[in-house]
Amino acid sequence: MELFTDEYFMKMALAEAEDALMEDEIPIGAVVVMNNKIIGRGHNHTQALNDVTAHAEMEAITAAANFLGAKYLTECTLYVTVEPCIMCAGAISWAQLGTLVYGASDPKRGYTALKAPILHPKTQIKKGILKEESEKMMKDFFIKKRKQSGLDIP
Repeated sequence: MELFTDEYFMKMALAEAEDALMEDEIPIGAVVVMNNKIIGRGHNHTQALNDVTAHAEMEAITAAANFLGAKYLTECTLYVTVEPCIMCAGAISWAQLGTLVYGASDPKRGYTALKAPILHPKTQIKKGILKEESEKMMKDFFIKKRKQSGLDIP
């Protein structure tokens, strides 16, 4: 069996983020992996669904749980392009995900801003995987949005 790297699966999450971008959603993508196989994927749909909970992580976790027919994802890894928010971190905790891997940090809205443990104690965390690519996609998206709204401040 071929072993895939964190970078490989983060590229799959970035492809999901590209899909979000094409739909004019905040470009965040996620995939859930078990035994080197993607069993859940998602990208932001908050605008299309008019639903503040339609985050990439929530979609990917739900898809993985449906695939497995189980609510706990202890043997799974979630790859997400941007640090999860507090809501998504709560879902990650409840799902008891084995590992969380993310690219860009989010000091304003990311779960680490809480300064309290929120993830399941057994969840391993890896951060900074393809960080630059994730940051660039987010930065470019918001620059474009500010220009479109006339808020482009040099």
